[in-house]
Amino acid sequence: MAFHEIRFPANLSFGALGGPERRTEIVELANGHEERNTPWRDSRRRYDAGFGLRALDDLETVLAFFEARQGMLHGFRWKDWGDYRSAAASKPITAFDQLLGLGDGETRTFQLRKGYASGDQVWWRVITKPEARSVQMAIGADVLTPGKDFSLDPSTGLVTLDWAPDVGAEVTAGFEFDVPVRFDSDLIQISVANFKAGEVPKVPVVEVRL
Repeated sequence: MAFHEIRFPANLSFGALGGPERRTEIVELANGHEERNTPWRDSRRRYDAGFGLRALDDLETVLAFFEARQGMLHGFRWKDWGDYRSAAASKPITAFDQLLGLGDGETRTFQLRKGYASGDQVWWRVITKPEARSVQMAIGADVLTPGKDFSLDPSTGLVTLDWAPDVGAEVTAGFEFDVPVRFDSDLIQISVANFKAGEVPKVPVVEVRL
């Protein structure tokens, strides 16, 4: 399965409909109680790119992108305008946004991740497709210099520091990121007449696990 390191046109994903999906299996017991379980550790995101199309030129752009990815065959990057930053929407990105881990005196490579906290619960999302130029890093209170103090693999989200942080030192990062996705259909049906009349074509997109 190939992945193309190219982003779906961000101006077209701006109006897309979608978000995270979970899978929960529920068994109702005879006494009225229920047991809940999930086979998924992580959520999976789904979108419909059709809602972002506004002109015939947009249709042509999507069709060209679809053909170049050979339908569902090849994955690509997707900008989720509702969730693409390490910081809150109202705050600037800083090198202290997300905790990647604690130093142990040996480890130099850390995975970018984003925490979603509510009450005492935190779910950590692995970030595999960062926007390379946006990544900032820090160890403790010291902000690092890109290319000098650390290197980034933008295709995996792995950051390698030039030295191993001291034991207990907080390794933090700030960044923008994309979602790795693929088309969720090998068929796109478009009627120009219906589109001009205001009907939105379905262009389903689904997150892929890498």
